[in-house]
Amino acid sequence: MGEHRATLAAVAARAGVSPSTASLAFSGSGPVADSTRERVLAAARELGYAGPDPMARSLRRGRSGIVGAVIGERLLYAFRDPVAVALLDGIAEALSPSGTGLLLLSGDAQHGSPTTEQVSRMPVDAVVFATCGRDDDPLLDLFLRRGVPVVAVDGPDRPDVTVLDIDDYGGAAELARHVASLGHHRVAVAALPLRLDGRGGLVDDARRASVGFADCRARLAATEDVFGPVPVAEAPSNVVEEGERAGRLLLDVPDRPTAVVAQSDLLAVGVIRAAESLGLRVPEDLTVVGYDGIDTPWLGERVLTTVVQPIAEKGRLTGRMVTELLAGRRPPNVHLPVRLRVGATSAPPSGR
Repeated sequence: MGEHRATLAAVAARAGVSPSTASLAFSGSGPVADSTRERVLAAARELGYAGPDPMARSLRRGRSGIVGAVIGERLLYAFRDPVAVALLDGIAEALSPSGTGLLLLSGDAQHGSPTTEQVSRMPVDAVVFATCGRDDDPLLDLFLRRGVPVVAVDGPDRPDVTVLDIDDYGGAAELARHVASLGHHRVAVAALPLRLDGRGGLVDDARRASVGFADCRARLAATEDVFGPVPVAEAPSNVVEEGERAGRLLLDVPDRPTAVVAQSDLLAVGVIRAAESLGLRVPEDLTVVGYDGIDTPWLGERVLTTVVQPIAEKGRLTGRMVTELLAGRRPPNVHLPVRLRVGATSAPPSGR
């Protein structure tokens, strides 16, 4: 015999109330006397009834109470990235008062990206492209075709998407001008992934033309507007170890650069590791600068020269923008400022 599942009607009958009164007792949203609510809850405990079916309730409300957060890289890498963690924490903090939860989705096509069929059935009220929002991301078009509101953090920048970004170009340009003011001319870039296809290494013209992310493109353009064309080593993911590999490619050469501009602080830490493994001192022999403004305990007491972005504020603002969209209002796009922080990893080139 199959297991009998208690129903709300059975609970109401046991408690001697109507099903509608029992429903209000569970929701806590109606004028139900405390004694009646206790009677209903006691009947539920006796019958083993856990409460109304959340799927049925979401169908009645027309909402699932879930916001999808698309993480461009594998979730493993996202949780190793302090920027992604702080951003998601800010989004969750802003959504929490409305009782809305986050569903994390990997956007990495090679490792668990949702299929078209899964996206078409996914019960989400809105979607945030939280990290690595590619300009031509197929998931974006699928959600938009379903009429799901979308907020994009740092891109993709499209007229049918609400965008929150930072002054990537302005911050990178100020950082490059700082490096130039120290007297550096031989400069290289340790770049974030240009596309999420697992490729890394020195970047040729064809690869450069395929950059899929607005923030990566803006930071590289700003650097080259100051220095002209520079060597670029791409990291396939934003982790320290990949920054170290990119650093070795750029530094273990006869005519090495005197400064490396890393497109994230994690990559900058990796470049510093590579430099020190090659016997180079930072900043005496090599200037290394980053982008983000995260804590870098790997460097001990040294403070990284970097561009500081308001990561937690980005998350909270993103959550509030989602709330506005769910209320039927489209908020304006938001463009946040950044600031240069000069630390102990940048100095004039040796011999100057």
